[in-house]
Amino acid sequence: MTVSERAAELFAAEHGRAASAVWSAPGRVNLIGEHTDYNDGFVLPMAIPHRAAVAVGPREDRKLVSATLGDDGELHRSEEVVVDELRPGSPSGWSAFPAGVAWALREAGHPVPGLNLMIVGDVPTGAGLSSSHALQCAVALALLDHLGLAPGEPDAPSLAEIARLVQRSENDYVGAPTGLLDQTASLRCVESNVLFFDVRSGEAEQVPFDPRSAGLELLVIDTRAKHSHSESGYGVRRKGCERAAELLEVKALRDVSAAQLPAALEQLPDELQPLVKHVVSENERVLSTVELLRSGGYAEIGPLLNASHASLRDDYRVSCLELDVAADAAVQAGALGARMIGGGFGGSAIALISSADRQRIESAVRSAFAERSLTEPRVFIAIPSAGGGRDL
Repeated sequence: MTVSERAAELFAAEHGRAASAVWSAPGRVNLIGEHTDYNDGFVLPMAIPHRAAVAVGPREDRKLVSATLGDDGELHRSEEVVVDELRPGSPSGWSAFPAGVAWALREAGHPVPGLNLMIVGDVPTGAGLSSSHALQCAVALALLDHLGLAPGEPDAPSLAEIARLVQRSENDYVGAPTGLLDQTASLRCVESNVLFFDVRSGEAEQVPFDPRSAGLELLVIDTRAKHSHSESGYGVRRKGCERAAELLEVKALRDVSAAQLPAALEQLPDELQPLVKHVVSENERVLSTVELLRSGGYAEIGPLLNASHASLRDDYRVSCLELDVAADAAVQAGALGARMIGGGFGGSAIALISSADRQRIESAVRSAFAERSLTEPRVFIAIPSAGGGRDL
């Protein structure tokens, strides 16, 4: 049973009638381009098969009531909140994610009515795979559909506009200073492609990426080291990038080219130099990866993945022991390249591997974790998948 089918089943059991619709949106893996999105740079994400599904139905009152199927197999219900009374900070906890989307839509002028929501997902939480954004994107699509504004309908907001609504929910309601990468990937990715996205211009290109056609696979290593954007050093680094851009008198670090980097670094205090070095070099790595993928050079992107991890570890300083162990063990066992993904301080790493080497590399990674008495990682293959859509 898919998560969408489960959401529909639970909605009917909870409310005694069928849901009006069920929408879902995926988690994501960012092939390369980390911490560049909030610097107006380039990113290269893909959607994964793991999804969050939302079944929606009307209420007679003006209340928004959500329920979610927890990892414990139990149904967790939110407090009942009046849509007109939604304010940042209340409700809190997991309920803030669907409530924040309703608030953002209301603030954008959409007349959000009272609704029942049933949420079911299988995107691993805390793994840096954007489970929260998958949930929020699915909620946004379901609410817009209920308003007659589903993608493709007359006067419906574009996917880019929906992504910005979800970003506002995350930034201003939930209180996490995220960029646009995750929402855009969850909404706009397509099967067998990565999304080459220019955050500043909004231009997007679907770049073919089917590793299996070249005998390769993209291995995801969930280290189970938990992280949280709103409680980590993510915000500190984002503010550091903004400060560096001010000192360099540019709109964003995207405006610093690789050729300009040495001179730019000389104008900055020591603590900001590594941040700028990472962002500028990471943008260059995204562009190089896209060129290789366009020509079918899948196996050739490995060194770029390795360089990205080194930069995130040494310059941006957002890695951790578990992420370093995962990346290093995979490469030493024969992976073509590996790097941490997501905001950092925990979560997941990816490794580009030969399909024939999968068992050996998985075993090497698990052994490396065991040798250091680390929690056994969760490992799976990421297949480039479709973005958000209506399922039922």
